[in-house]
Amino acid sequence: MSRSDGEAPRFAIIGAGISGILCAIKLLEAGHRNIIVYEKGDGVGGTWHRNTYPGLFCDVPSHTYCYSFEPNPEWSQVFSPGREILSYLEHTVAKYGVDQFIRYSEEVTACEYTGNQWRLTTKLESSDLADFIICATGVLHHPHYPKIPGLEKFEGHIIHSARWDHEVQLENKRIAVVGNGSTGVQLVAELASNSKHLVHYQRTPQWIRPIENPHFSEEQKRQFRLHPELLQEMRRDPAFYQTVNDFSTAITGPESDVAWGLQEFLAQNLEASVSNPLLKEKLLPDHRAGCKRIVSSPNYYQQIQRDNVDTVTCGIREIDARGVRDNDGGYHRFDIIALATGYNTLQFMRPMRVIGHNGVDLNERWAKRPAAYLATSVPDFPNFFMMSGPNGPIGNASLIDVSEMQWEYISQLIDVVLDKNLKGICVSNSAFEDFEERRIKAAKTTLFATGCDSWYLDDEGVPATWPWSMEHFEVMMKAPILDDYDHFR
Repeated sequence: MSRSDGEAPRFAIIGAGISGILCAIKLLEAGHRNIIVYEKGDGVGGTWHRNTYPGLFCDVPSHTYCYSFEPNPEWSQVFSPGREILSYLEHTVAKYGVDQFIRYSEEVTACEYTGNQWRLTTKLESSDLADFIICATGVLHHPHYPKIPGLEKFEGHIIHSARWDHEVQLENKRIAVVGNGSTGVQLVAELASNSKHLVHYQRTPQWIRPIENPHFSEEQKRQFRLHPELLQEMRRDPAFYQTVNDFSTAITGPESDVAWGLQEFLAQNLEASVSNPLLKEKLLPDHRAGCKRIVSSPNYYQQIQRDNVDTVTCGIREIDARGVRDNDGGYHRFDIIALATGYNTLQFMRPMRVIGHNGVDLNERWAKRPAAYLATSVPDFPNFFMMSGPNGPIGNASLIDVSEMQWEYISQLIDVVLDKNLKGICVSNSAFEDFEERRIKAAKTTLFATGCDSWYLDDEGVPATWPWSMEHFEVMMKAPILDDYDHFR
């Protein structure tokens, strides 16, 4: 690069979750040492650090949900509990020496391109200069709090799933779970057995994919330790990737046999699992399977049928000091209200202020909707790359697989800048606009656009996630089309 001081290029990574950790490891492997990782929390792990609610597990098989270069023989179950994933990430950070480059509890509030480098400012009012910014903030870090009349009047405990308070005693309590995505389902399945009374408030029933989650035996784990090739075989589990491919086919072909076959399979699961006709009617979704993110659970249908559990689908009218009144006039008293109401997923790195070339403000660029070329680059923001940025295939596959693909792509752009002694590189306006036009057109034909309300939709109802197959994403990540990029000299 055209650096007058002769120093090695400076890399700033924002976020120490799965993607940020990966980027730091790969930069170190490439011989870069002038690295800093800014993490607004007090530990690594991103969503796995912030989310610690009861019943949390990952719905991607454990041996697939790990870095390809760091298999783990110690997973306890086929689908890992959240605490084990966090321990795995902490172990990986220590093993690869990433921890010495992380600044904890230091949130980046602004990034401004100076014409040669990026100036970063943090909430602690410190300042830094970087040649490259890799924004690995993810999408699941701004909790969404519902606007329910009277919520502030409740005198019991209100706990958001992303800010769980483990000092609150749960056993033999009256608990309301508000929300019915993966988190709500996991909370209900975990809390139902020991609660005095649990009510699941759900606006929209979900399609539930049945899974089994057995424990690995000590002998199996011993074999994994002795034979690393077994771990690689587990990571390339054909059954999982067939599921990913089938889901991809369903998403991109809503009228395909695969899409309708998926719906029939999930409908049969509901029919076979729930005996009460009235409850079955409450739990039957009114949208196509796959329009929302399909929820995986080994026991939700069993737990929701317990005598101490009720399901309310008519919506909440108001909350008072002691409980919740629904829109049908029903009233329940509670000790605890658990909010499983998700995140503001269109924030990405915001409210961080990002100012690019010629003073272009990212907020203004994203005034209509967040968008990025191949989920990585935005025009007028040279050397500012995103991991799991807008329009990526989140929810379609293992995030770690996606992150490793994205890093291979971004690392090639970094090499171009360094090898050609450029100031920077970013996607051109013409390539971005062409991509965005094609993406929106394709998104409107996907299963995500068949009429349900989901966190995949932007403010105009356009699905914000990757609208093509995973195979296509993998191909696009193999090598950048350099003609699509502006070079800053």
